[in-house]
Amino acid sequence: MDLKPKMIEKREKLLECALELFIEKGYFDTPVRDIIERSGFGTGTFYKYFDNKEDILKTLLEGFAQQIISCVKNYYTTEKDLYIRFIETKRVTMEIFARNKKLSEIYVRVVGASDTIDACLKDFEDKLIEFSTRNIEYGIREGVFQRLPVLPIAHSILAIEKYLLYKWIVLKAISKEEMIEMVVSFHESLAVGLVKKEWNEKNRT
Repeated sequence: MDLKPKMIEKREKLLECALELFIEKGYFDTPVRDIIERSGFGTGTFYKYFDNKEDILKTLLEGFAQQIISCVKNYYTTEKDLYIRFIETKRVTMEIFARNKKLSEIYVRVVGASDTIDACLKDFEDKLIEFSTRNIEYGIREGVFQRLPVLPIAHSILAIEKYLLYKWIVLKAISKEEMIEMVVSFHESLAVGLVKKEWNEKNRT
């Protein structure tokens, strides 16, 4: 759907109001009418852009995934060393999670709530896993990474990120700075096993 600036503004306002209410009241305790009331628009305006509350959540998560991927791609244009990129892209990723605490909170809190929501979360996570997979495979083709099963590595990357987000947001057991550094540290250790020994000796000595 090609939207005019005023239409884009209305759509973004609805997304912003929904996100605020999801955090304040919880996703399940936020009816569509509350989103409409907070936005100041009519019911027809809401349904012009979204089918239901689940559609709002899906749109928020899709935009969040795209934001993460776009920022990592931008980082790739400035850092060509695949070893450094593998580690530091995770700092970039977690800094985006940290800057978008409301979206991060929705992400870690709504899992398992319903089949519809889990489908939204799966789409979000599939995009991140696919992106990690492609970039590890690129490192293998370039002769930097060992030929290891890529999918388990991509899943483990997402798992550690999600677990540390949970510790920061839900358990409040670590600070956002600690969360970021733990993820980076994990990837430093992972890189030791992933990077070819001969490439490491040639380029890191």
